[in-house]
Parts: sequence; C-alpha cells; structure tokens
Amino acid sequence: MAKFDAKSFNPQAFKYRAARIPRTRLNEMRKSKVLAGNPDIRAVFTTQDGTGYARLAMRGLLDGDAVNYDGQTDITATSTKTFEQGVVVVGRAKAWVEKDFSHDITGGIDFMDNVAAQVVEYWQDIDQDTILAVLKGVFAMTSTKGAEFVAKHTYTVDGPMEATTLNSATTKACGDHKKKFSMIFMHSVPATNLENLNLIAHLKYTDKDGVTRDLELYTWNGKLVIVDDGMPTEKTEDGTVYTSYVLGEGAISFEDIGAKVPYEMSRDPAKNGGQDTLYTRQRKVFAPKGISYEKKVQASLSPTDAELSNGENWDLVHSGEATEAERS
Repeated sequence: MAKFDAKSFNPQAFKYRAARIPRTRLNEMRKSKVLAGNPDIRAVFTTQDGTGYARLAMRGLLDGDAVNYDGQTDITATSTKTFEQGVVVVGRAKAWVEKDFSHDITGGIDFMDNVAAQVVEYWQDIDQDTILAVLKGVFAMTSTKGAEFVAKHTYTVDGPMEATTLNSATTKACGDHKKKFSMIFMHSVPATNLENLNLIAHLKYTDKDGVTRDLELYTWNGKLVIVDDGMPTEKTEDGTVYTSYVLGEGAISFEDIGAKVPYEMSRDPAKNGGQDTLYTRQRKVFAPKGISYEKKVQASLSPTDAELSNGENWDLVHSGEATEAERS
C-alpha cells in the first residue's frame, strides 16, 4: 500500500482500495454507453498546448435533388456543407487534508487511505453533475433553430407516464429514426410507476444450473431503462416534476484530456501538528453530437456548471450560411 507523504507518493502508481463507505449515488449516465470517444476532439486538444476551447469541422450529408437523365438535361453538382461544432474543456480540482493527530487519536486509522479509496467514485459524481448541466443547457437553447430543436425534442406529460409516452416522445423527436434511441434514464419514482403498470420488464439471465433470474435492469418498448435518482427533479405547487432522458449510444462525445499533474501529495509538518493533503485535478470534454458550445457567457477558461446549464452557451451546429445561422 502506498505511503501518503510528499516524498514517497508516486502519482503514476496511485492505486485505489476497494473497501470504503458505500456511496449513495449511482452515476449510471456517467458509466453508460451514452459516452463515446472522439478522436477529433482528442487530437485538437492534445496537439495545441493550453487549449481550452476549439471549433471542429463536421462533414455534412449528401443532399439535393437528382435531375432527369433524358439525354438533354444537364447534370448539376452540389457540394456537401461543412458544419462547425464548438467544444470546451471542463476543468475541475479538489483537495482533501487529513491530520496526523487524527491517526494518533484513533489508534492508527489511516484517514487519507480512506480518501484515496473513494477518489474515483467522487470524480464520477462530479462528471455526472457536469453531464446533467450540459443536458440542461442544451434543452434551454434560445436561438431560433435551437429553440425549435428543444420544442421538438421535449415531451411533457401531465401526471405519470403511460404506455404510449415513450413511443409518442421518440416519434415526436425523430420520426422513423426513433430506433436510434436505446437508453432511458429516469428517477426511481417514475420507474416504479411504470413497473406497477407492468410497462417495464426485468432483463433476465439463466445461470449455469438453468435457473432464470431477474437482473436489476429493465426494458421498455425494447429500450434499456436505467434507474438513477440523480436525474433532475423539480418541486412545484402541483407536486414533483421528474425529468427523464432518452438517448442513443454515443450521443455525447467524451474525452479525458488530462491535467499536467492529476494527483499529488503535499505534507506540512507544522500545520495542526502535521498533515497531508491530496490534490486532484481533471480536464474533460463532454460534447453532445450535433450541438455546439458557443462560449457566449463564460467568465474564465473553464465553464462552471451554471455556465454549462445556460442555454445561451449552446446552439445547433451550423454551416455559417444565413439560413443556417439564424439567431434571435
């Protein structure tokens, strides 16, 4: 086990112990297949030292009408459009300090070891908060095109969800492309309501003895239901409003850009009779597909969760043409 003092700490060999107090958050969105790597994002931020924001070119689809091939009609050519997507690096840092005296007065309990054992899950908490802030901002876009997107991709139900809710919501959003949605993230309350109505079913597995058992996973209309009480809730006069997200695999590009020194220990032998401090840092990108971070309201080189939640900072990717870049 590593020694936690400034001289012997090796950040490259930093290990996390499994024994710890159970955390109450599941962070299912952070751990799901919604996040997918993006080599273009990694390339732009690893080849430009100090970059915190970049605009990436996105290649457009083929479009235009075919002409009549009749021996007398000229064949016309069109070019594909190039769209721009703004992406931002989200930097976060945290430190924990433990006193030598705490170790002595408790008969040798290593409190810093307890801190180290929970670092990974702590940062998953932070990552999920960041993802939810990003989604909140995306669904608060204010531009003409952005607001149209939000209206089309938001489905409100007065009261509990019903048998037709999911199908109606995905059809409204994407029509015959609704099959691209594969995961539904929801709070346990609406999930329980659906279970009580027998609308969602447990996934099952069969063990080596041929016994079929239920998994703690559900499906609804063939889509994976992921229950996580970290999903947004809002108290109103009429009760609690629960927000669920229906997403597809790879809906959010994710890259861990890294910090120069992600982990380091510092020892102060005088402060409080002696204490160790573990410092941690991270820089990551969470970029929803087809959505651009425009950095209109950002005070420093890294956005806060409040700034990520601000719809003014988000817009649909566009080609720069007048018809594509309408803003209001």
